[in-house]
Amino acid sequence: MLEIQVKTFKELTKDQLYNLLQLRSEVFVVEQDCVYQDIDYKDQKALHILGIKDHKIVAYTRIFKPADYFELSSIGRVIVKEDQRKFKYGYQIMEASIKAIKDHFNETEIKISAQCYLNKFYNNLGFKNIGETYLEDGIPHIAMIKK
Repeated sequence: MLEIQVKTFKELTKDQLYNLLQLRSEVFVVEQDCVYQDIDYKDQKALHILGIKDHKIVAYTRIFKPADYFELSSIGRVIVKEDQRKFKYGYQIMEASIKAIKDHFNETEIKISAQCYLNKFYNNLGFKNIGETYLEDGIPHIAMIKK
């Protein structure tokens, strides 16, 4: 079971920020072999959902209120450390993120830009595909909405 923390950018400790950026780089840049600009100056607007196990961030998302990223509330940078995926923490961090959008923004409609290979995972959480697939940083994605 993960300990979930929800923090603004300013509430993150330097160690937490360093750890979540390291995790994002480990998975999105190294594991997925994708060169892209992860540090995008959107972290300052986001709420950060930390999944902590044994005092380490092993799962993470960032969420946005409507109009800060998409026209709807959104969840992005969904990540679980590779050696922790077998515990299904992806569902736990996403459920915490959906709850945080409701609790902090009073919103239930959420838009995401999902990597296509995770389509079933997001469908299981209530997200439905909208539109056609597209490439984002060289990886096939699809827009999805949960109402």
